[in-house]
Amino acid sequence: MRHLQFKYLAIGSLVLLMFSNKAGAQGINIKNFSPKSGVSVKTDNDLVTLTWPTGNNGNGRLVLNLKKDAALFHNIQLSKNGVYQQIISDVDPQFILTEGKRDLISQNGWNIFFDKVPSKPHHSYRVDFNKKNVSISTSGSRTTVIIGGVEAPNFKGDLEITLYNGQPLFNVAAVISTQVDSTAILYDAGLVAKQSPVKKVSWSDVYEHLQANDVNQPDTAKNLAVKYRTIIGSNTGGSIAVFPAPHQYFYPLDEAFNLKFVWYGNNYRNMLKGYGLGIRQELNGDKRYVPWFNAPPGTKQRLNFFCLLSTGDAAELLTNVKQYTHNDSYKPLQGYKTMASHFHNEFIMSVVLAGKPVPDSPSFVSVFKRLGVNIVHLAEFHYTAHPKGPDEQRLLELKSLFDQCRRLSSPNFLLLPGEEPNEFFGGHWLEFFPKPVYWIMSRKPGTPFETTDAEHGKIYHIGDKNDMLALLKAENGLAWTAHARTKGSTGFPDTYKEEAFYKSDRFLGAAWKALPADLSQPRLGKRTLDLLDDMNNWGLKKKVLAEADLFSIEPENEMYAHLNVNYIQLNKQPDFKDGWQPVLDVLQQGKFFSTTGEVLITDFKVNGRQSGETITLPADGKCKVTFKANWTFPLGFAEIVSGDGKKVYRKRVNLDYTKAFGAQTFNVPIDMKGRTWARLEVWDAAANGAFTQTVWFK
Repeated sequence: MRHLQFKYLAIGSLVLLMFSNKAGAQGINIKNFSPKSGVSVKTDNDLVTLTWPTGNNGNGRLVLNLKKDAALFHNIQLSKNGVYQQIISDVDPQFILTEGKRDLISQNGWNIFFDKVPSKPHHSYRVDFNKKNVSISTSGSRTTVIIGGVEAPNFKGDLEITLYNGQPLFNVAAVISTQVDSTAILYDAGLVAKQSPVKKVSWSDVYEHLQANDVNQPDTAKNLAVKYRTIIGSNTGGSIAVFPAPHQYFYPLDEAFNLKFVWYGNNYRNMLKGYGLGIRQELNGDKRYVPWFNAPPGTKQRLNFFCLLSTGDAAELLTNVKQYTHNDSYKPLQGYKTMASHFHNEFIMSVVLAGKPVPDSPSFVSVFKRLGVNIVHLAEFHYTAHPKGPDEQRLLELKSLFDQCRRLSSPNFLLLPGEEPNEFFGGHWLEFFPKPVYWIMSRKPGTPFETTDAEHGKIYHIGDKNDMLALLKAENGLAWTAHARTKGSTGFPDTYKEEAFYKSDRFLGAAWKALPADLSQPRLGKRTLDLLDDMNNWGLKKKVLAEADLFSIEPENEMYAHLNVNYIQLNKQPDFKDGWQPVLDVLQQGKFFSTTGEVLITDFKVNGRQSGETITLPADGKCKVTFKANWTFPLGFAEIVSGDGKKVYRKRVNLDYTKAFGAQTFNVPIDMKGRTWARLEVWDAAANGAFTQTVWFK
């Protein structure tokens, strides 16, 4: 077999060089391709056939047609019992690029959230593709085909097709760049044919019921609200699923509304001629602040989608797709509990105190339980209540919050009170107390800091930042900067990093969210990861936890795409009635990691000590970083990030040899001489990832 692979390569390169002018290409570069990967390449005139191992003794086969006017994907096949079955044929990957203008002046440059791009002039274009300069390369367990000639107004680039060994999975990406400053973009994409390339289209509705439609039903393309962000086309030989990167594709919004993220049918947006199926974005978002994706000049923006194959039907294939996101839930991990933070669902003000019927089990509780979230930290009363009084009203609101959290908590689900006070410190921040605490955000002259009454016990009146810090100390609470360096926290925590409250151990640090969005980044949430490194170099041992910052939480929403969690080290979940001090202790100690869900990190240690702890560096600086990871999508890389109080250093560990659905313990020797701290990130091929807290050196 290996002899045949080399033979195919030798003949293939000669044939392709001979017909390169006819194909509109300048030849195929295969110098970085290795048949040792288990992938074979064969050519036949304009056709290039790539065969890759998909696991369970099966193979996938992608036949590319390099003829100028032909569909690129001449044939896509999958073997079953040694026999190849055609899944789909004669389809083109096609893209619509929407280009708008980013506001880089009024707020904080590329970190802006309060931007309304669709309210300003913008234009949508079908991306052209002219099949030039083909290359095939091997990198670890994946094979990449790069075809030049991708163009749109102001943008140029390549088409990249990546095959992943071990799975019938591949990624299709238009990788494009612009030199125009202040650009924001969106994209729609899919597989399109001159005539219907599938006999049936299927999807899961938002209530997780499999739906199907005859391909002849819609004369024009139809947009669908679905679960799992996936559209499936089926033929006699099998099925193909088209879906986006589960988090990267969803730019930040205040709401997680399901905005019909897939499409199928004829003449999509009157721009993609023919019949297709694919993924899409709603240009107007949730009609609040709609920032789209950043596209800074010179960056390589990856407009991409994934395809997964099956020789079975749509139901079987959807089950396979769901495995990549643990069925859109957070996988239980022994010794850990999952915690999500920062939700403005306003159940108290909009239901409980609005005189509406209070359900025994509100829908938002069911959503969190379905997601596998054990602990939910709320951010209630966000500009809806009476934080400064009158005292009776404020106390009623707090009591109602505490009562409902107590009622709705259960042995494996803690609903915990919290607020985003946005008073006293500057910018936006969250508070988190280990038990119900009654406090009012005003203190008139002559009013004591602390009073008591029979119904509420202690009541605190807070008048300034010193009172607030005193309250956090008195009740063992924590505070942290919400959406640091953006939104209402633009300029924070930098502005108050020398303040006593910030330097206190009661101020935890900041919170992480994938904001802003940039499709050129192999990771999410760089804004806050950079802040974490800055805070580490400031030397104050701060932490960063994941936050959602979402409003409504409903079963119909696309919650998973916009969500993230913290896995905190707890063997036993506290009971609401006993308080939840252990949750705050673990956060303060840094004994947790944060993740989008697909990548999990356990047992991260530097010379045997875990995050949150301090070690003495050996004189020569030699360290061993160990960690265990498990994942769904194939991994991309790990990065050991460290600093010396001034600079940040990154040691990248290439993990492109990994295959999907793996687990491994890693041992990485590294020289940490002169460093004062280190932490870890791990990211996969879909820009999903996880990061740890910091290990400190002395």
